[in-house]
Amino acid sequence: MSKADVIVGIQWGDEGKGKIVDKLAQEYDMVCRSQGGHNAGHTIWVDGVKYALHLVPSGILNPKAINVIGNGVVLNPESIIKEMEQFSQLEGRLFISDCAHLNLPYHSLIDQAREKLKGVNAIGTTGKGIGPAYSDKINRIGQRASALLNPTQLCEDIMNYFDENKVIFDAIDVQTPNKAQLLEELTGYSEKLSKFITNTTNMVWRALEENKRVLLEGAQGTMLDIDHGTYPFVTSSNTVSAGACTGLGLNPKDIGIVTGIVKAYCTRVGNGPFPTEDFGKDGDTMADVGKEFGTTTGRKRRCGWFDAVAVKHASRLNGCDQLSLMKLDVLDGFETIKICTAYEVDGEIIDYVPSNMDNVKPIYEDIAGWDSVVGCREFDKLPTTAKEYIQRIEQLTKTKVGIISTSPEREDTIIR
Repeated sequence: MSKADVIVGIQWGDEGKGKIVDKLAQEYDMVCRSQGGHNAGHTIWVDGVKYALHLVPSGILNPKAINVIGNGVVLNPESIIKEMEQFSQLEGRLFISDCAHLNLPYHSLIDQAREKLKGVNAIGTTGKGIGPAYSDKINRIGQRASALLNPTQLCEDIMNYFDENKVIFDAIDVQTPNKAQLLEELTGYSEKLSKFITNTTNMVWRALEENKRVLLEGAQGTMLDIDHGTYPFVTSSNTVSAGACTGLGLNPKDIGIVTGIVKAYCTRVGNGPFPTEDFGKDGDTMADVGKEFGTTTGRKRRCGWFDAVAVKHASRLNGCDQLSLMKLDVLDGFETIKICTAYEVDGEIIDYVPSNMDNVKPIYEDIAGWDSVVGCREFDKLPTTAKEYIQRIEQLTKTKVGIISTSPEREDTIIR
């Protein structure tokens, strides 16, 4: 019986998981998405063509791979239907868990209304309805993907839901759907998605029992985990490697190699603590060169230096066997590159991530920059200072850097 390997984001999301999953997926029989929703975005470049994925697993570009959307995902039907239109012949290659919860249009209306009410205290969500969809799931009033198999009953259930919560919806100015329009909408979803909905847990179990190579991918990053991230500025699901188990119906013994994805610098979207954020010219350069704009929202990402303290913490939390260092080429041309080696909190120097990061100040170490790593595919051919930077990351995070990306292209990747 084979093990399922895991790809997990180690920072605040947007680390470049899509490219690595796409690269590795060429060698796997099945690629599974375990959590999150269409608030996540994977950007993959293949032969100069850009693919933006939000719900469809990154293995979709491997014509031989089976792609699974697990029970831990919140599924927006409209989003996935639009995304599926990029590809042909998906039947038999894409499967959706019948236990995945639906993220319907009213969830995004609730999300946006709540954020507006919070004003300056807003979390900075994407407004895609992810939180409300997961809230309904936890409150045991959500709708699963299997409900799309009977759109008439689903429509009735949603209308009853609005009747029962009318006072709340009136208070946040969210209108009750028109029943006829809602039924038409749900019927359209059903016609396009029903043939993809099935019991995916048994599929993944069978694949492992048949010694198939299975790769698991999540969304967002460890520092956005609902339990272990910078709460309350987090997402609504477990983004760590353990979340891959609950999100697909696996147990810890099913997990094989865990690869943590990190950028050579650091970014964050939305509000919340970000100790190594750079508010000057260097941060702007990272954003411009790295094209740091959200795949899903288009929002400019906050940029800063590599935080080795947070990465060491996240690597331990996920049980990482190796790190994949992305976008090393974005640091080309910097005279000096900073790396955070410790924090100062209320005058005390610490080398761990505290539960409250509000007053954290980074302590930096300077490393000499380099000219260019673009397109380099062998470690030994990297500039000396780039190799020193990578080796210093390994020392500080206590984790091997096994993969290095030197451009957005799939083949510009060093496998050590």
